[in-house]
Amino acid sequence: MQSVSAKWEASEEQKMEQPKISTLGELKKSGYEPKKIKDEVRQNLISLIGKKQSPFNTVLGYEDTVIPDVERALLSRHNILFLGLRGQAKTRMAREMVNLLDEWIPVIAGSEINDDPFAPISLYARKLLAEKGDETPIEWLHRSGRYGEKLATPDVSVADLIGDIDPIKAANMRLSFADEQALHYGIIPRSHRGIFVINELPDLQARIQVSLFNILQEGDIQIRGFKLRLPLDILFVFTANPEDYTNRGSIVTPLKDRIESQIITHYPKTVELSQAITRQEADILPEQLLKVDVPELCSLLIEQVAMEARKSELVDKKSGVSARLTISAYENLVSTAELRALLSNQQRTTVRISDFIGVIPSITGKIELVYEGEQEGPLNVAHRLLGLAIRANFTQYFPDPQSFKKGRDIQKAKARTSPYQPVIDWFGQGNDLVTLQTDPDSAYIANLYKVDGLYAIVKQHHPAANEAEAGLLMEFLLHGLAEYSLISKSGVEKGGYSFADMLGSMMNLNLGAEDDDE
Repeated sequence: MQSVSAKWEASEEQKMEQPKISTLGELKKSGYEPKKIKDEVRQNLISLIGKKQSPFNTVLGYEDTVIPDVERALLSRHNILFLGLRGQAKTRMAREMVNLLDEWIPVIAGSEINDDPFAPISLYARKLLAEKGDETPIEWLHRSGRYGEKLATPDVSVADLIGDIDPIKAANMRLSFADEQALHYGIIPRSHRGIFVINELPDLQARIQVSLFNILQEGDIQIRGFKLRLPLDILFVFTANPEDYTNRGSIVTPLKDRIESQIITHYPKTVELSQAITRQEADILPEQLLKVDVPELCSLLIEQVAMEARKSELVDKKSGVSARLTISAYENLVSTAELRALLSNQQRTTVRISDFIGVIPSITGKIELVYEGEQEGPLNVAHRLLGLAIRANFTQYFPDPQSFKKGRDIQKAKARTSPYQPVIDWFGQGNDLVTLQTDPDSAYIANLYKVDGLYAIVKQHHPAANEAEAGLLMEFLLHGLAEYSLISKSGVEKGGYSFADMLGSMMNLNLGAEDDDE
């Protein structure tokens, strides 16, 4: 997946030309007026709304839910807490806010904390301004440099966030520890006049959270008992996972009270939306696109796996199922087909259902299991989720096998003969079929044609399908019949599936069990 930071950091080509003003005097003559960060964001948001534009262009699925909440919070000049499960674009939303900052702002040259030339707050900047007046040198800071971010971990200290006395600096400059110049500023003061994000806030120790009280309420900081007031100007954004919120840690009540807007995030509400997110985020190389074709059916199955995992009783719902599962799975699916093409020296290939074997590592590494799931085993759970995804999509391509079962609607069942009977009968005659992921396309197609009636069903319901599409649909049909318990399916060591008669497979299992007893 493309680095998220690469999407919000402007390239040199994207940046507007830096202003030529280099001194405070020139800045005054230009008529420049400084703005507070939240006022700046508010004004730029109003401007974009007037143009019918959104700053959150890379975030899909939040247009009618989260984004309006964020816009209301920013118009109210609020600090924000994003509360949601893993992989719900909380950090992405925060990073996109950089688009609401002015392209360039002036800062006093050499300042560690982006001092405003019209209202410097650091001792360094105040002394320089007093010494040089209108000749005070000015630098221009691009909006991409006005973003600070820190992942909350138990080892984060007040010194990391706020600052501390720097003994080496004091020794080199021959300063007393009581001298303000001996201070080393933390990441928060260095984010002055910008946006600062703390990810996974509940993981921050309670005593560290307490150090943020003054910053949020009064906008100042205290370092080691110094009689120091730095009226910092920062837009704070926090993220938290409800699991952390209730189990591993918590947000101390006074801090939560100081965060004006809490916004709930969510997963994509439809498979189509999830598909769009996966296609946007998956890092597929151009050379892979030239070699591998991913049919719509396979893309749907990827998303359905995540949907099934989010409602499975074997998966921990409090932990969530990240959108990173589908992104990683899509990349692995393409690479699995690419590997086959490379091994068989094919110029181009189409993704198959058997290629989903390569997706299993993306599933097992992205889901947290409850006790029953752990007993089942992550590998078995992953295969079960894939089977549920196949079953959920089967009736979009072929008739529901259950509609032909006696006892559901006897009159309708009598009037209709199951189109799947020839396929079931072929396996009932003792035949079996093995589809290997590594088989070249020609062998793969020829193998599927062996099954009596299989191609006829595909041709009947998808007459326009070409050879590659027909092959995929034939294999999908076999997997679907197995999920409806009309034929049996099992994995094979070489990477693929073996299909056989359901009754014969059950008898073989029973015979094997009896042999074990003996």
